[in-house]
Amino acid sequence: MIEVPTYKTILVDHEDGITTITFNRPEKRNAMSPQLHMDMWDVLNRLEGDDATRVLVLTGAGQAFCAGQDLKEYFHEMEGREAERRRVGRIGQEWRDRLLRMFPKPTIAMVNGYCFGGAFTIVCSCDFAIAAEDATFGLSEVNFGNLPGGLVSKVISGVLAYRDAVYYAMTGEPFDAKRAAEIKFINKAVPREQLRDEVYGLARKLAGMDAAALRITKEALKQVRDMSQEQAYYWLMAKSNELKWRHEHEGRGGDGVQRFLEKRYRPGLQSFTETE
Repeated sequence: MIEVPTYKTILVDHEDGITTITFNRPEKRNAMSPQLHMDMWDVLNRLEGDDATRVLVLTGAGQAFCAGQDLKEYFHEMEGREAERRRVGRIGQEWRDRLLRMFPKPTIAMVNGYCFGGAFTIVCSCDFAIAAEDATFGLSEVNFGNLPGGLVSKVISGVLAYRDAVYYAMTGEPFDAKRAAEIKFINKAVPREQLRDEVYGLARKLAGMDAAALRITKEALKQVRDMSQEQAYYWLMAKSNELKWRHEHEGRGGDGVQRFLEKRYRPGLQSFTETE
């Protein structure tokens, strides 16, 4: 793994191709401060080109995943410093949207506790989300006389059904992880004592799969949603050719198909990389 600095608000650990970033402000329920935004922007820029990082896991220290924006540090203490707040705002949006949403490796949100407001953008930007059953979710902005801004309304409108998005955004009513799984905000809810095993079991599976195929599949699913049928067809053909070229460049041209024809693995049940 590439060398990363020691950060003030996050912890970075790496083992067997899996890099874990832990939001480390437990006394603030891991709320996003200006410093946390800058730390996350820096580490994601470093890790996106790290060959040793095959899967990225995000979680929180203590009893919270992330309680949203730090209202005191981000809003109150930056009053009158508009240029600085705009700069931090851009950094905060960029790491959660462009850097995390389009991170070239699989990403998993391990939601270990409270997940409120702006933290929804983190969960939505991750490819997978698994939560402890007793984790609590909520869009409480309306209770402040505000709206879910900063792209929160945008991302939930893309992940949730319209009725569910409207209900939780307009009532501010919290919900647990079982409900989050029912409305498809997360993939699954598991007992707290099983959370780590569930997340890292998935991470190990992904870490053992073909990295290029995972990256291009992720790009495809994100990009074709807003394309016409014709645009999607030609875009996907181009991506298929890119993947074929990459495998041939690595000396693995037609590897998966050839192994299937030789009855060396079952693609419906496993990745061809498991036979290497």
